[in-house]
Amino acid sequence: MQSILVEKEIYTVSRLNNAVRVILENNFPFVWVEGEISNFAAPHSGHWYFSLKDATAQIRCAMFKGNQRKINFLPKDGVHVLIKARVSLYENRGDFQLIAEDMEERGEGKLRRAFEVLKKKLEALGLFDPNHKKPLPLFPKQIGVITSATGAAIRDILHVLKRRFPCVPVIIYPTLVQGEAAAPCIVKAIETANNRQECDVLILARGGGSLEDLWPFNEEIVAHAIYQSQIPMISGVGHEVDFTIADFVADQRAPTPSAAAEMVTPEKSEFLKILLRQKQQFDHKIQLYFTFIIQRLEWMQKHLNQMHPERILKENMQRLDYLERSLIQLENQTINKFKNTISSLTLQFHQHSPAQKIMQLQNQIKFCMQQLNANENLLINQLHKRLAEVAGKLDALSPLNTLKRGYAIATKDQHVLRDTTDIEVGDKIKIKLMINGIHCSVESVECD
Repeated sequence: MQSILVEKEIYTVSRLNNAVRVILENNFPFVWVEGEISNFAAPHSGHWYFSLKDATAQIRCAMFKGNQRKINFLPKDGVHVLIKARVSLYENRGDFQLIAEDMEERGEGKLRRAFEVLKKKLEALGLFDPNHKKPLPLFPKQIGVITSATGAAIRDILHVLKRRFPCVPVIIYPTLVQGEAAAPCIVKAIETANNRQECDVLILARGGGSLEDLWPFNEEIVAHAIYQSQIPMISGVGHEVDFTIADFVADQRAPTPSAAAEMVTPEKSEFLKILLRQKQQFDHKIQLYFTFIIQRLEWMQKHLNQMHPERILKENMQRLDYLERSLIQLENQTINKFKNTISSLTLQFHQHSPAQKIMQLQNQIKFCMQQLNANENLLINQLHKRLAEVAGKLDALSPLNTLKRGYAIATKDQHVLRDTTDIEVGDKIKIKLMINGIHCSVESVECD
């Protein structure tokens, strides 16, 4: 058993996956694969990872960031695409996968993208401008219908026109409404209707269908033909949920062909209602006119009475009375104003007269004298008090008080003796006592 294992070549998982990847890439250099996107993911790395599936199978796919610059749409789940890819194997997981190099939309998704691109282009060119849209005639004299002569749309339109307004003639401009040749055929029908000038309104109609079925009405040549039409046009293409470029360019858009027929025709009952309403409006206006004439006659009669000479004379007399009363009132007001002015000046004169000033000055002098006397008495009292205080201090320091206590004052030549050096034997001195004095002659001088 061991010898058998030695003879066989044993692969590791990595080696096997690598070998399978090389075989796949060498035998399938590039393939074109069509399918529906699912499980779409766009991580921060910028690469795209998704699965491509059909009704019975699916395969993993990857598209690296460098190949995405050629893609003019954003992939998402449910979009039907065609990719150019290399067949490969993701070795880490052993997953069979496609490495996408290019991608383009297929089917309805591609058509919807083309629809949006053309819509933006025509809108920028002004083909959708509301100011360019022409009004529809209220009562068309002849209606033109551009559609298939054998389709359901023409039957619906004729049925509605017969029911609502059977007296209006209808001209059909037959055209293809599906397929590659339909758009030029529609343009030719529009041009024919405009050249003949037989109708005063045109209906462009087709029954419902897929986006691909309705695509002729999204062609740019059809849009320009509608825009250049001198006759007002209504677009009634598809069902209510369907929108085409023709709807945006046309002067009016109807949700269905039958609705377009209703838009261009008044219903018989509605027409009779309009006539009845207009008759009522006419009668009402006639009644208003007669009422206005009667009121004007009455006004002119009143105006004539107002312009009678007697009335004018009475009005002038009344105005004269009014002016007279106003004059008297003004005179009284002027007199009262002067009286008030005189009273005010008299009061000011009395306030500024010399007698009044003298009286004020006398009162001021009297007041000042009273203040002076009061201040004088206060000063005298203060001086008396001060004198008493000084007299008390002087009395306390007076030599007389010293003499009262038995002392005496010796003087020589009216100079008080304070030392024995100031006298000599034989000098005459005077001794002052409390009462009277003594004249003495110095017989001897004692010295300590």
